[in-house]
Amino acid sequence: MTRLASFKYFKTSPEIIRLAVMLYIRFPLSLRNVEDLLHERGIDVSHETVRYWWNRFGPMFAAEIRRKRVQQLRAYSKWKWHVDEVFVKVNGERHYLWRAVDHEGEVLEAVVTRRRNKAAALKFFEKLMKRHGCAEEIVTDRFASYKAALRDLDALEKQQTGRWLNNRAENSHLPFRRRERAMQRFRRMRSLQKFASVHSSVYNLFNQERSLTSRDTFKLTRTAALAEWRELGAG
Repeated sequence: MTRLASFKYFKTSPEIIRLAVMLYIRFPLSLRNVEDLLHERGIDVSHETVRYWWNRFGPMFAAEIRRKRVQQLRAYSKWKWHVDEVFVKVNGERHYLWRAVDHEGEVLEAVVTRRRNKAAALKFFEKLMKRHGCAEEIVTDRFASYKAALRDLDALEKQQTGRWLNNRAENSHLPFRRRERAMQRFRRMRSLQKFASVHSSVYNLFNQERSLTSRDTFKLTRTAALAEWRELGAG
């Protein structure tokens, strides 16, 4: 967990820091939006303070969430992966965000590359398989680099392509796209990679598949997610 020592030299309470970081990452809000929401609750901080908290604690919180969920999902996240890539502008230049989700929409990995070719696809799959092993089925579009990379990894027989088969991955890009618009794009590739990784972990924690569950079940899972978030940094 995030140690209490991490908050040692901060005058603001850990509860407020966690709230600010959650608001910024989870919802499509700007830093100034978060500042205004906190001010309405009687918390006077600047948007630059929120930026500092997010940069300092966001990756730490995400790493703890990811560690727990990898252990929990290792058994059944290998059934089917949906892999897709989207372009993202970084300081006016086109980069590519490669993402993999499992059959339930859990984001497994997010990697940013400058190019969209076999080497980039291979880098992405190697990182994905190092953390999660290899899936029984890997659903992709018909982009040739996927086939070439999977052939080098001796996993070509697991690839599946077809119309509408990869809607799960394509729909999973939408929350990130909303955040991208709120942030007015990215200035550096490193910033994009950092935010994509943190956003994926926090999204996984709070993604309850609301349309597929009853209201009672949704409330229980939402309460459990909030309780887990509040424990980050509790000890």
